[in-house]
Parts: sequence; C-alpha cells; structure tokens
Amino acid sequence: MHPFTSIQVVVLFNLLFLWCPKVVESQVYNPQSKPARALDATLQGYAYRAFLHPRTGIPFDGIIPPYLTGIQVSAMRLRSGSLFHRGVQTFKEFRIPVGLREQPYVERLVMVYHNLGNWTTTYYTLPGYTYLAPVLGLLAYNGSDLSATNLPELDMWASDEAIIIKFGRITAIPDGLVAKCVWFDLHGQVNFTNLESGNECWTFEQGHFSIVVENDSPTVPAPREPVPPAPPEAPAPSSRTKRNDSMVWAMVGSISGGIALLVLLGLLILWAWRYKKRKRMRELERAADAGEALRMTRVGSMRAPFALSTRTMPNIEHDFSV
Repeated sequence: MHPFTSIQVVVLFNLLFLWCPKVVESQVYNPQSKPARALDATLQGYAYRAFLHPRTGIPFDGIIPPYLTGIQVSAMRLRSGSLFHRGVQTFKEFRIPVGLREQPYVERLVMVYHNLGNWTTTYYTLPGYTYLAPVLGLLAYNGSDLSATNLPELDMWASDEAIIIKFGRITAIPDGLVAKCVWFDLHGQVNFTNLESGNECWTFEQGHFSIVVENDSPTVPAPREPVPPAPPEAPAPSSRTKRNDSMVWAMVGSISGGIALLVLLGLLILWAWRYKKRKRMRELERAADAGEALRMTRVGSMRAPFALSTRTMPNIEHDFSV
C-alpha cells in the first residue's frame, strides 16, 4: 500500500471537517447512562402501543404511566426507501434530511421521539452545566413487529445533510455566557457542539439532545434519584374482550364435540358392517354342513367319496349322421 501524499491528507481532512458537526469538546461522562438506557427501552414499549391503527408517515403520541408524568413520547412508522429518498420535513422538533441510512437494513422502521421535560436532570445529569431546554431524543427501531418490546436500536446516520433539532422557547441565556448544544449518544459519551442560529442543533446520528450553558460556580444541586422504569402494564381486558373469549371457547367446544360424535358414528358403522359380515359367513357354513353327504368307496389303496347318480342328466344328441 502506497503512503498518502500531503495533498491527499489535506483533502481527506477537509472532507472530514465538512461532514462532522463543529465539536467544541467531548468527554465520556454520564453516570446515569444505565438508568437512561432502561428508560429508552420502557418508552419504546409505550410508543409502540400507540399504533392501534398504524399509518405510514403519521406520528402517534403514546400514553405515559402516572409515575413518569412529564415525559412525552411519540412514534412514526416509515419505509426505509421512502425515508432515504424523501426524508421527513417535520417530526416534532426534528427535521430529517434525505440520505438517512440504517444498519441493519429493514423494510420498515419506527422513529421514536422523547421529550423528558422535568425529568431531564434526573436521567441526564451534567455537573457544571445548566439546561436551557429539555432533553429531546430520536431513536430508530425495527418496525416489522409493532407488538415487540425491549428492541435494540438500529444504527442510524445521515449520509448527506445533518439532522436539525429546532428547539422552541428556551430559558434566556445569562449575560456573558455562551450556550452550547449537548448530545448524549447511546454509548454514554457526551459531546458539545456550537449552537446554530434560531436555537438549532445539528447532528448526524441518533441520540438525545439539549441546550446547556456552563455555570459560573462549580457547585451544582444534587439531582434527585432516578425512578427505575417499570415495564409497560398490560391493558385490562374489557367486557367485549371477555365476551369474545367466551364465544371462542364455545365454538371450540362445539367443534370438538362434533368431531367426537363423527368418530363414534364411524366406529358404530364399522362394527355393524363387521357383525353383518360374520353373520353371513356363519349362514354359509351352516348351509354347507346341511348338504347331502357323499358315500365313500375304495379306489385301489385309498378311500374317496362318490355320488350314486347324477342329479342333472345331460341332453345327448342322437341326430348325427354315421
């Protein structure tokens, strides 16, 4: 392999700079990454339960249990080919450009949106920084089975343009401080990028995003302990469901009884046929035993039965010429 020339190195560096967002600093620090990942799995289940009558390209808002009040979740089912060629103009605060790819490839995928609201500092603690906006999340899952839970995320990235997160009204930026975009990836890494005009953050990958500002003093209030998310509760069976179940069981019982009756009828017919056959054989045997007994005579050294006369005399023709 030939080494790169200086011109090739410069070209590769420029391409990498144009593709990646402008990162100010990066650090691996998120002590709440495990509870946050557990929360992602829980919200995925509640988001999928919103697809009562799924339609492609239409967002459906999920219903959150009372112990997670303040969190918003929504889901949108899309075709991978359509997403790559058309993108999504608006999905909550996100604008998804064309050229979005996922790995592994699936025919249908589901975009799940999070808005953690007042739970932001519980699951995404960031010492030394103050949040100016709630944490927003965008994750991609396989959309072939809408009843699945605890699904792993698909690897998703934008190949051409960046995904834009347009935050609405945020807390006023304190004088003399610079607001930054923060991105929490799925591996617990925290990345900071420049805040674009119009309170926009850019990214090429999925994850959770917000706007923060660095504190003047190093002391920060201790975050409250995160509540471990519970699995989605199974919906209570309605009276209509119970009535349908009873009808199903009645149909199953009727079909089983009918099959058993047919089997018994077949066995009865088979027994009658065999009985009639055995009776016929006995009659034939009795008829054979009741026939005329033949007398015995000696022929040489052995005895053999013989008839005294022929019952039916043959007609012999005598009218023939000599």
